[in-house]
Amino acid sequence: MFITNVGTTDRIVRIVIGILALAYAYFHPAGIGMWIAGIVGVMMILTALMRTCPAYSLLGTSTCKLVGK
Repeated sequence: MFITNVGTTDRIVRIVIGILALAYAYFHPAGIGMWIAGIVGVMMILTALMRTCPAYSLLGTSTCKLVGK
């Protein structure tokens, strides 16, 4: 359905950033920063788990060695 365009290293980085963003949102619950960090965290983790990034698709780029697999 979706073209795989997120490589292994990119996935690891996305998961780490996602966890850090969600931790920030959880431990600093005040204002718009909490919401932005929460949304960024969820999006990073989802794109890592799905192995596809809509922004990469729009830009025609990939960090995956086996594009389309």
